[in-house]
Amino acid sequence: MGWVDAAGGYQVRVEGGKVKCRNAKGKVLGAVPAALKEDPQVVRLRQLVEWLDRHQGDCLSTVDTWLARSLPVPVALITRVWPDSAWVAALRDVVVVAGDEVGFLRDADPERGLGVVNLDGDTVWVNPETVALPHPVLLDDLDDLREFAAELGVEQGVQQLFRHTFARPDEPEGDSVGDYSGGRFEQVNHVLARCRTLGYPVRGGEAVCSVFEAGATVQARYWIGAEYYPEEEAWTGDLTWTRPDGTAIPLAQVGPVAWSEGMRMAATVYAGRVVEAAAE
Repeated sequence: MGWVDAAGGYQVRVEGGKVKCRNAKGKVLGAVPAALKEDPQVVRLRQLVEWLDRHQGDCLSTVDTWLARSLPVPVALITRVWPDSAWVAALRDVVVVAGDEVGFLRDADPERGLGVVNLDGDTVWVNPETVALPHPVLLDDLDDLREFAAELGVEQGVQQLFRHTFARPDEPEGDSVGDYSGGRFEQVNHVLARCRTLGYPVRGGEAVCSVFEAGATVQARYWIGAEYYPEEEAWTGDLTWTRPDGTAIPLAQVGPVAWSEGMRMAATVYAGRVVEAAAE
């Protein structure tokens, strides 16, 4: 953006996600002078930066939701938001599936549809009504796509190809997984803060990850400690899957995406536990 006049002969603008300032001689300063902190133009631009940060986070979160739920996404929607750089940062190089065509999303046009680089290295245009942004556990060519992505230098805005995935055992028994139980946190507050940072809501002492799979919503629920004792020590418990009404789902009936996302949630939260130093 161009420079905007502020008080005292200074000019300000947003550059690189920050409010920049230059003096009357045109020298760009290392920081906005204290005297300009409450200048209306500086305040306005600071609010703009905050909004842009939130907007970028919302775009990434939305695309991650599409991916985690393997939702069909209208091509018209992608072409509509493509002029927005925040949406491009979230969508560019995501693997999309359009019929028999699989490849990396590189462009979008209202007339031509989506420009996709396929596994042959060719750029093709596809224009179906919807495309899939599949979860990596559903990609048959995952290893080939990862290798090709490395050759192209692909850097995805959302974690798809290099998302931490977990394959469900062929014949799991029971209705809970205890791989990530027994993790100790000094306070319930600490594990609650970790869940908030990771984007997992906490309900009834359990971190929750909702997945839409096979036409139904499934919730992975991971015990992290009673919320009404926020300063007490917390110990993680079992991971389970339920219907939205709380009905438990046997492990053998949990779908591959719900399994992977639930395990990913538990593993990521568990990684923040207190790790005791080994005795010498």
